[in-house]
Amino acid sequence: MENVNVVIAGPRGNMGREAVRMVNETEHFTLQAVVDSKHDGMKIADIDGLPALDIPVYTDMEHCFSEQSVDVLIDLTSPAFGRKHMEVAFNHGVRPVVGTTGFSDEDIKELRQLAEEKGIGGIIAPNFAIGAILMMKFSQMAAKFLPDVEIIERHHDRKLDAPSGTAIKTAQLISEVREARNQGHPDEHEELKGARGADFEGMKIHSVRLPGLVAHQEVIFGGEGQTLTIRHDSMNRASFMPGVRLAVETVLGIDTLVYGLENIID
Repeated sequence: MENVNVVIAGPRGNMGREAVRMVNETEHFTLQAVVDSKHDGMKIADIDGLPALDIPVYTDMEHCFSEQSVDVLIDLTSPAFGRKHMEVAFNHGVRPVVGTTGFSDEDIKELRQLAEEKGIGGIIAPNFAIGAILMMKFSQMAAKFLPDVEIIERHHDRKLDAPSGTAIKTAQLISEVREARNQGHPDEHEELKGARGADFEGMKIHSVRLPGLVAHQEVIFGGEGQTLTIRHDSMNRASFMPGVRLAVETVLGIDTLVYGLENIID
């Protein structure tokens, strides 16, 4: 496989640190630079907790792309910066792989249009864990036969968005095979507002935020005399790296924006 020149945005976050290690250890990837909110002009080796690499740090993505030869941007920042970074990447002919959640349908539509105008690909993945993608696919299969379903997602207490992008994506996939329907007693009443969780076409989504968690989700189906639970747990951020690697390799061969890793897994 040909060498891929990579830039990582957000190298000091938990996911970013793992991505720096993964790219550095992948034979056909070359880490050209990282983009951080500070440490401009320094080296990765100067940042606590990162490998001792003589690779430059930028605070401005435009500046980075103007000085470095870049094939793929891995963006693991936040919703506030994810869209902006994707636009900069597309405009510089760089293919973005983004793990940031919080994109609206309109954001995705506009970014897909920009990708196709530029003739290059991009990938947004609410979850990079291969097991989580299989959980979503299995849930979509199950919903054809057990349409009463609730989702419980659990994440660390520093996660900004709720429900998680994975939970929303799971609900969207289920909705493709399930007609919208109200669940529970028709006269049920919440004694405390929000007790029944968020509502997506009649599906309830519950978000838990606690220290000690990483990323966990269970999809619970109920039927006459039976329940089915499909669950996935990420114990650490290394669980996401095979999916990041797959996305980087795949994005080189597409010319549109793909939302969801399930769309590149056969």
